[in-house]
Amino acid sequence: MIRMRREQRTFGDGLIEDEAEALYEEWMIQADRVLEDEDLIAPFFEALGMRHPKSRSRGREGYPAETVMRLMLLKHIRNWSYATLEREVRANLVYRNFTRIGGGKVPDAKTMGRWGAALGGEAIKQFHARLVAIAQINKVVEGRRMRVDTTMTETNIHYPTDSSLLGDGVRVLTRLMKKITKIAGDVGTTLRDRTRSVKLETLNIARAARSKAKQSQTKLKQSYRKLLESTSRVIGQAKKFANDVAEGIKQAVTPRQQLALDGLREQIETMVPRVKQVMKQTRARIFKGDTRSDGKIFSIFEPSTEIIRKGKAGKPNEFGKVVKIQEAENQIVVDYEAYDHRPNDCDVLIPAIEAHQSALDRTPYLVAADAAFHSGKNDSEARAMGVKRVSVPNRSTKSPARKLEQKKRWFRNGQKWRTGCEGRISVLKRRHGLNRCRYKGGRGMKRWVGLSVSADTLINIGLVMAQAEAEL
Repeated sequence: MIRMRREQRTFGDGLIEDEAEALYEEWMIQADRVLEDEDLIAPFFEALGMRHPKSRSRGREGYPAETVMRLMLLKHIRNWSYATLEREVRANLVYRNFTRIGGGKVPDAKTMGRWGAALGGEAIKQFHARLVAIAQINKVVEGRRMRVDTTMTETNIHYPTDSSLLGDGVRVLTRLMKKITKIAGDVGTTLRDRTRSVKLETLNIARAARSKAKQSQTKLKQSYRKLLESTSRVIGQAKKFANDVAEGIKQAVTPRQQLALDGLREQIETMVPRVKQVMKQTRARIFKGDTRSDGKIFSIFEPSTEIIRKGKAGKPNEFGKVVKIQEAENQIVVDYEAYDHRPNDCDVLIPAIEAHQSALDRTPYLVAADAAFHSGKNDSEARAMGVKRVSVPNRSTKSPARKLEQKKRWFRNGQKWRTGCEGRISVLKRRHGLNRCRYKGGRGMKRWVGLSVSADTLINIGLVMAQAEAEL
């Protein structure tokens, strides 16, 4: 049974509160008050209530939604794993009080992981929108200025090579077939383990790829042919295993084990098309020289991963998703977005202004962004929407009037202020883990980005409110 808040406090909670409040960090005092707002707790309450049909009315009483919200935020504020979160909260009076656990039992890491999986990107988006509204009510942000930039958040995958992806596919399919054999026994199709030969061919490919000798290219293609042949045989075997389970040839003794068998069959049916796609793009690249195969994937575990080239000398290729971060005054992130497909930066500017208008109910006086966001259409549309000053440079302009405008003091000051967005992105990556998403799938990416941004926004709101209170 899920509740919004814990209704009754214990004597131990009072003792912890008296000791902990004096040890709060500067931002935590104000952030603690902000998080008392029921509209902030509501998205978490709704998400947790949808885990099971009657989670809100039946079953034993679970941890309240307020505690879940504060634990998830603390995890991303400190950039901890669930295991570290459990250990730190258990041993720290400040964290116990901040998360409203008090003298109670701290939930284990696995339980908190299930809570995290229940939260969707929309719930976090609603939470962040309310957080921005509270910032505006408390005059932390006005919305006169807006700056926007995009960055890249990596998915949690290894560097993709054709041989390593084929090796991953063989390893996973073989593991699933072994689990089916363990439950159903040696009936129907028998398992032949090819992981050892695949591993040897993968090593041969790595050696041939490093060699600069002319004959190494011939060896490389020969090894790839053997690897593709072995992978094809494993796929054929996996299909037979899935058919045997579907037709009842491979059966379990108990209903619970049968459910496990059906789950393994579904995993095989999910994984086989992905491994086939890896085989297709490997043949195209190795034997035809085509590096732009249709439907190319870079991980069989995270198939939605995109290759992003941002022009970095030390890291020319990155694998993940493009994320938009837009701010207003006092480094408050007004809106964010983790895109399913990478957009052009120039297509992001006008929707970003619309998001600013929606969140703060006003049009920014100044909009600042880097040259990638510039286009003549964007400039005219932004001014038509009511933006007075658009500080988005055009590096290739030949117009004397445009060059003169870009030298004006307000334009240069807007560009100086714009560089702070790069600093905010750096803080999000270093302090809150935005550099690499540890959650799985597109839903996990949106949740990771949303919680990281919300954690940083909460800290900045707390700092600004604490400074304003000190000045009174």
